Amino acid sequence: MANMKLTGPVLAAVLSAGLACSVPAQSFARFGDHVFFDNSPSSESDPYSRASISPPSSLKLVHGRIPLETAHFVSGPNALELSWTSAAHGGWDAQLNAIHWRNADPSWKGQSLSFWMWTDRPVAAGDLPRVALTDTDGGHTYPTSLHVLKAADLAAHKWTRINIAFAGLRSDSLHPFNPARLDNIIFSQNVPDGKPHTVYVDEIRVGDGDVGAASVPTAPTALKAKGFERHVDLEWQAPEDAVTADYVIYRSISGGPFQAIGTQRYGVHRYTDYTGDPHFEAAYQVSARTPSLLESPRTASANAHTHLMSDDELLTMVQEASFRYYWDGAEPNSGMALESQPGPDHLVAMGASGFGVMALVVAVNRGFITRAEGVERMQRIVDFLSKADRYHGVWPHFLDGRTGKTVSLFGIYDDGGDLVETSFMMQGLLTARQYFSQETAAEAALRSTINDLWHDVDWEWYRATPDRDALYWHWSPNYAFHIANRLEGWNEVMITYLLAIASPTHPVPASLYRTGYEREGPGAHGTYGIRHTYFDIPLTQGYVPNSPGPLFFTQYSYMGYDPRGMRDKYSNYFRNNRNEALVSQAYSIANPKQFKGYGANSWGLTAVDGPDDRYHEYKPFEEDDGTIAPTGAIASYAYTPQQSLLALKHWYRDMGAQTWSIYGFRDAFNEGENWYSSTNMGLNQAPQVVMIENGRTSLIWRTFMSSSEIGSMQTAIGLVRDRD
Repeated sequence: MANMKLTGPVLAAVLSAGLACSVPAQSFARFGDHVFFDNSPSSESDPYSRASISPPSSLKLVHGRIPLETAHFVSGPNALELSWTSAAHGGWDAQLNAIHWRNADPSWKGQSLSFWMWTDRPVAAGDLPRVALTDTDGGHTYPTSLHVLKAADLAAHKWTRINIAFAGLRSDSLHPFNPARLDNIIFSQNVPDGKPHTVYVDEIRVGDGDVGAASVPTAPTALKAKGFERHVDLEWQAPEDAVTADYVIYRSISGGPFQAIGTQRYGVHRYTDYTGDPHFEAAYQVSARTPSLLESPRTASANAHTHLMSDDELLTMVQEASFRYYWDGAEPNSGMALESQPGPDHLVAMGASGFGVMALVVAVNRGFITRAEGVERMQRIVDFLSKADRYHGVWPHFLDGRTGKTVSLFGIYDDGGDLVETSFMMQGLLTARQYFSQETAAEAALRSTINDLWHDVDWEWYRATPDRDALYWHWSPNYAFHIANRLEGWNEVMITYLLAIASPTHPVPASLYRTGYEREGPGAHGTYGIRHTYFDIPLTQGYVPNSPGPLFFTQYSYMGYDPRGMRDKYSNYFRNNRNEALVSQAYSIANPKQFKGYGANSWGLTAVDGPDDRYHEYKPFEEDDGTIAPTGAIASYAYTPQQSLLALKHWYRDMGAQTWSIYGFRDAFNEGENWYSSTNMGLNQAPQVVMIENGRTSLIWRTFMSSSEIGSMQTAIGLVRDRD
């Protein structure tokens, strides 16, 4: 093996700071089915680890978790450090938990578990820790010495691969251990020799023990490097290749030797090198690598340098990086947005895709892509939507991007139309219809198809109950309105009522805005237009008695619909939305629960997956565990430009090593837990693109509002002019 003599950063691998999908039909399957641990996006320690110690034994921990090693690794930029002393009458264990990728249940493929170990002093196999495995269903294996499992002695200053056949592991659980559902790896005390030992553990994989694989992967080509203020963005081309596991990124500083600094997973052809230095210059190369560390030849070198950037340049940088989620990372057949990345390669999300359409309009207008490229992608999207499953003209929440068939992700009753997600998509499609207005054959065909899709939505069908005084979220061909989710504000569904009333073919009465959205109908629950004051900031829309709503309430309906200058009898929505953002910042300044990192430059509670891998709305006062989603503050730029820029600069300039990736800002982070999300959601990147643009030029607001149907709708509802 060519790389086995190398140490430290010369052996790099997948960096989770840059996860994308330019070949998404294959990339997550190859990664998610095999890689248990490659590196951690956090600093100092791995947040998915746990440990316990019984003196007089000892185990080095940082914040109660397994430390990270940054000088020696196989998969850069870090490895796990196990430093222990095993003493008689004591004990220790260190548990590493699998990341539960969004909507992707464990489905490990392979007959063995392998990992690499490095030490600066020789360690006999008999002195290595024991290992045990648990699965998600309660099964587990007996803790077994690596020596018994035929591990070799560890030589110093050399990476050694240890391979454990699942068939050789004893199980004493009531439930048989299922390797396909592997959830935890537990290293624990073995021989109580009283001696200190340190080993680094990296690149933990499930596979078939392919140590001797001889196939050399196909080399990537056409490497490009572009410097920004504190990072360099790399992009390359690579063909489909059955043996490639990841791409190794090499860097040379000031003409020095090339050293590996990190890697990217298969199918992802972009990488972010966050340097933190606005005066940095380097050359880069990229190779492809197999699981057994055989590398292809490297690309030709590409040079780049960082430089100071103005506020406008920083905003454009965030927009362009966030847009890549929908461009580089789109599902290839449909052109639609994946629900999450990493995540299932075929699961496309309707609402996220609608947001992505508006982001695409921004991208064309700012020159991130050409107009012709934008039209081609839009035509692919609308052609797919024209053939996809619809229920009285309404699309489901999720579709299979390969087939256009419904995916009932949220349970058996979620097998039909989703009116809210459809309205998010239609908000985007109408924006695209208005923007692509040139009298060319391609743009005329695009507008015609969008009109057909718009006219087919039967909003009237979704009134559901005999009272017919409100819209309902879901309809199923098998279970009708069983979910019975009545659409009532204050929340993200205002756009659903606006479009339903504006429909030229299947409209609902304008009175539904009052009886449904404003909760004045006989079937309505609760009240609307509750006034509260938080931190001396007035809100005209209450959510719950003791909390303002999460910030996505102020964004999803207002990415296309312009809330400025109009009001109903309860609210001026622009003013209320701005104040919601100001309350969110004020809450972080007050920081009543004393979470680490909160402040004027780090704020924005909104819906996102948290450190427990579960989705939360994260409402101030009501649901706050220290997790911040950058989309909350960044997508508030149209309301609070100064406050949003303050957060943008802090997260990029001060925290970018953990918070910045190839898709811009990470989905979420929790400084107190030292947790930084390894995934991005389709709902969270496009609002940053669009709402920054609305704050800068009002482009999407102006474009959507130019639809002829919107003005008459506002008149019918009874909205009146008001100052901003």
